[in-house]
Amino acid sequence: MRFRHAPSIWSTYPELASGALYATGVDARADTGPRAAAYTARAVARLAGTTEGEFPEVLAWRRTFSRMGMKPTQYRCASESLLRRLRKEGALPRIHPLVDLCNALSVAYAVPVAVLDLDRIAGPLLEVRPAGGEEEYVPFGGGVEHPVPGEVTFVDSAGRAHARRWTHRQSGFSAVGEHTGRVLVVAEAMHEGGAEMVPELLKTLEEEVAAHWAAVTRKTVLTPAAPDFVLGD
Repeated sequence: MRFRHAPSIWSTYPELASGALYATGVDARADTGPRAAAYTARAVARLAGTTEGEFPEVLAWRRTFSRMGMKPTQYRCASESLLRRLRKEGALPRIHPLVDLCNALSVAYAVPVAVLDLDRIAGPLLEVRPAGGEEEYVPFGGGVEHPVPGEVTFVDSAGRAHARRWTHRQSGFSAVGEHTGRVLVVAEAMHEGGAEMVPELLKTLEEEVAAHWAAVTRKTVLTPAAPDFVLGD
């Protein structure tokens, strides 16, 4: 299995900073609550001084959504949606130990962090690319949608779309759940300084995964010169 961003993504969005982590051996029994709370507290402290809409990380993704032809306050990147919920409700939902941890890191760093169940993704390639329009996307509520032609999504080798509007919403089909054992985590930033921040986020995540699971992990920073992440089995 390989994960990559298509050449057209790198050329159209040269400001993209991205990295990915592969882990096998995760489960739903770990207690990541205290660590997730610590990262969430960082976001709460930052939100005390301003709203998420003023964060440089969020503003950069809003500009990206505008370039994709979408109204950024109608379709928000995942990290902005999480930050908005945190500001309004004071907490994030509990879903799965790994998802909770990644959501907490997402608000702490204010960038989208996607977590996908690899056993629900058809290899040999998962690629972030513009959709052709024929791809199938399964929302969390069920049913089937088709991304708009040109919409950026995560597409596997079976033609299944695992996201809508790039970092707006993940697919329910590949959502991490009770029986998940292998995952791909992808962090993507568009702001100035993202190239320095993404490796830090990945290092932190790898350390947290090692502390909570007896998991095998591998991580990489993706660039136009080295766009492929080979996941192995």
